[in-house]
Amino acid sequence: MRKLIEGSMAVSESVRLCRPHVIAAYPITPQTHIVEFLSQMVADGDLKSEFINVESEFGAASVVLGASAVGARAYSATTSQGLLLMSEVIYNIAGMRLPLVITIANRSVSAPISIWNDHSDVVVLRDSGLITLFAENAQELMDIHPQAYKIAENPEVSLPVSVNMDGFILTHAFEPVEMLDQKFVDEFLPPFEPVHKLDVENPITMGLLAEPTWYMETRYKLKETMEDAIPIIENVAEEFKEKTGRWFGGLIDTYRMEDAEIAIVGMGSLIGTLKDVVDTLRAKGEKVGVLKIRSFRPFPKEKIREICSEINQLVVFDKSYSLGLGTILQEELRACFYRQKHQPLVSGFVVGLGGRDIPPQSIIDCYNETKGKEILDEFVDINEEAVGRR
Repeated sequence: MRKLIEGSMAVSESVRLCRPHVIAAYPITPQTHIVEFLSQMVADGDLKSEFINVESEFGAASVVLGASAVGARAYSATTSQGLLLMSEVIYNIAGMRLPLVITIANRSVSAPISIWNDHSDVVVLRDSGLITLFAENAQELMDIHPQAYKIAENPEVSLPVSVNMDGFILTHAFEPVEMLDQKFVDEFLPPFEPVHKLDVENPITMGLLAEPTWYMETRYKLKETMEDAIPIIENVAEEFKEKTGRWFGGLIDTYRMEDAEIAIVGMGSLIGTLKDVVDTLRAKGEKVGVLKIRSFRPFPKEKIREICSEINQLVVFDKSYSLGLGTILQEELRACFYRQKHQPLVSGFVVGLGGRDIPPQSIIDCYNETKGKEILDEFVDINEEAVGRR
């Protein structure tokens, strides 16, 4: 069945079908509609789940940590400052190997206060052990949440998974979505069987003190697990595609890359604009395609090298920036090709911070500017008069 629904509703409907036992969240713009819809589903009896109102995002993360620890399928959603408030607990969730799903409605980080979209919030947690997936549109949001649970709950993974969606651009926009049904999701996503759980009949300890003899080994196991998750993410997406015919999962996606010499790279809803730009450039004879990074963590280095084996240049558009270093996605891609036999030029542009519009012409101008040379960390469409002020 196809419906015209808001992106946030696509998320809440998809989460409902996954049958979470416990939901805990604190409302924060632009995430609020997701948990508002879910709380209404619980109140109406359409979802048998404990919806727990909490005093903060720190509390929400703590609740889902506890729920997962006792063997419940758990869910939360947040954004921006709320995600940063969760960060201490997310490190614990990953370190304790607790599988759950968090939807992040990506939003700028204060100060100054901004409620609009960029990716500055989630990139802060790139070293936490949180598997980090980005959705392009509402259909992908519908399809990716059952996959996220299946990845997280795989005994070889047992890590939290975040599904990232661009705030307002996806959360509040209405799109036609092919809905999943309960029978399909029940068959695709089996009941949660935790590897370990807190049980008074069989007591164990979680999150204990690790002396220097043990701590480094726990981080090493997390490193191994992130690597082991790569084929699992791909296999789950392949299984979903076999059952639905839709490829909304996996590590990366491509558009018109078959004979491309240059790849334009991005994440999230920006991919739709990049596809339009590529169509325009193709009409002018340019051999260019789109490389879509869906899995930011684990970062699919080998898959990117494989896809870009004949690519001369990557033009990367990033909605985040590492102060004192540079554009984060560009640096990740440059590291992919370090000391490799094939080393394409990699240029990086910062776009869309604080919800700034990203006109297709700006992308085209950046593409034309890079021809045959690397451009690093260039901020696009900067208001020079505003920059002169503090």
